Amino acid sequence: MIGQSGSGKTVLLKCLLGLYKPEQGAILFNGEDIITMSNRNLKKLRKEVGMVFQGGALFDSLNIEQNVLFPLQMFSNLSSEEMLDRVNFCLKRVNLENVNHLYPSEISGGMKKRVAIARAIVLNPKYLFCDEPNSGLDPHTAILIDNLLQELTHEYGMTTVINTHDMNSLVQIGERILFIKDGKMAWTGVNSEVFKSDNKDLQDFVFSSKLYKTIKRSFK
Repeated sequence: MIGQSGSGKTVLLKCLLGLYKPEQGAILFNGEDIITMSNRNLKKLRKEVGMVFQGGALFDSLNIEQNVLFPLQMFSNLSSEEMLDRVNFCLKRVNLENVNHLYPSEISGGMKKRVAIARAIVLNPKYLFCDEPNSGLDPHTAILIDNLLQELTHEYGMTTVINTHDMNSLVQIGERILFIKDGKMAWTGVNSEVFKSDNKDLQDFVFSSKLYKTIKRSFK
């Protein structure tokens, strides 16, 4: 999902997660409206959903192992040994090993994002939501995060929804693109159509990117 700051991307994402309730409309997961879903069924649904927040949203008072362990303690019936094995597996999968007992303040921004991703996939979700996963990262680290998200999406067979301002991310890993303006869907299509669209609002947004000229060449 792309759009200018304040266009409604994060609000929409939080509505999809059930954190906000829209005043009208419906949000369907497997045919059931989460707006009217019981708390019991909503809790079941959240076991199938992973979330990577913009700032990582790690618990500063917990070490890395405890942060990734948190969803398992809330939603799983695994033994302590099984939970720890799962934590270590997910940390290894995001290329983080031997960091279990470090705290968020002791690791880099890119590492924090990878910890957040490990926590988001620890329950093996069907859906993964990411709010500006590349925010605050240098270009090289941003590409590593993009590649990781793409690999995990296909490896786990997940549906991944990403809010982003990063046009490189849109081109490299975006499959279906939703452009939001003033809280409304202004355009949707595949990534190769973004630079060919005659939607003025979309083109104004795309042209504002410094990467526009470079990225557009890849679709000629």
